[in-house]
Amino acid sequence: MSVLEELQQATTDVAASAGPAVVGLRFGWRPASGVVIATDRVLTCAHSVRGDEVAVTFADGRRAQGRPAALDAAGDLAVIAVPTGDAPAVAWADAEPHLGTPVFALARLGDGGLRVTSGAVSALGRSFRGPRGRRIAGSLEHTAAVARGSAGGPLVAADGALHGLNAVRLDGGLVLALAADADLRERALALARGEAPARRSLGIGVVSSRAARRMRRAVGLGERDGLLVREVQAGGAAAGAGVAPGDLIVTAGGRPVGSVDDLYAALDGLAEGAPLALGLVRGEAEREIDVVPVKD
Repeated sequence: MSVLEELQQATTDVAASAGPAVVGLRFGWRPASGVVIATDRVLTCAHSVRGDEVAVTFADGRRAQGRPAALDAAGDLAVIAVPTGDAPAVAWADAEPHLGTPVFALARLGDGGLRVTSGAVSALGRSFRGPRGRRIAGSLEHTAAVARGSAGGPLVAADGALHGLNAVRLDGGLVLALAADADLRERALALARGEAPARRSLGIGVVSSRAARRMRRAVGLGERDGLLVREVQAGGAAAGAGVAPGDLIVTAGGRPVGSVDDLYAALDGLAEGAPLALGLVRGEAEREIDVVPVKD
C-alpha cells in the first residue's frame, strides 16, 4: 500500500471512529463545531458561544436546540446541554502526543457535512490569549488545516481518540488546539455537571502598557509602564475601592505591572479573601489602594 493509500485509509478510519461524535453548532449566524463527551453534553470553545440558545446538527442529520450548560471563559471551554440521542461520546487519548505525532482535525460545518484534515503536531507548550484576556498555556500546535466554523472541533489521533480541541488559526495554516490532557478532561467533566469555575476578578477592563504610554503622551502626561484602566464595572471590587477609568496600574502585590499577565499572576497568587495592593497613577499623582477581588 502506498503512502497516499495509507493516508486515505487512515482518514476514512478516523471519520468512522470519531466522526459520529462531532457536531455542528450555530449561535445565530455564527458557526462552530463541537464534540460529544457524555450523554447530552457537547464540548466546544467558549469564544464561539453567543447567547443562550444554540442549534446543534448531528452526524445522522438530526437537529436539536441546546443551551450552554456551563462556561469557563478564561480557559476557553464551554459545554452545551443538548439531547445527544444515539451520538457516541468521543474517546479520550491515553497518552499525550509528541512532536510529529500524526493528527486529524474534524469539524461539522454549515451543511452538516463532516470535514477531516490531516497533519502532524508541530509544537508543544504553545499559548494564546483567551476570551477573558488570560493567557492559556500548554496548547498543541499542528498542521491539519481548519476552516472557519471549525473552532471547538476535535483534534484526534489515528485511532480517533481525543488529543485536543481546535481553538485558534494562525498565519501560515498552523492551528492551536487546547490539549486534551488530564486537567482539561477534569474541567470539561465539571462543566458537563454544570460546575463553572469561579475566578478572582477586579471588575475592570484595561489597555495594554504600550497603548497606555501612547494615550498618556497624547494628553501631555508622563509615560509610565502599566495598564490603563479603560472601564470599571459598576458595583465591582475595583469600583468599591475607588479605581476609576484613566487610572494607570503600575504595581500589583508590590510587583511592577508591565502586562496583563503580571496582573493575573498577582490575582492568582492571593490567599483566599486577601486584598490585592494596587499602585495607581492618576494624572501624575501616585497612590496605593487595597482591592478585595470577587469571584465571578
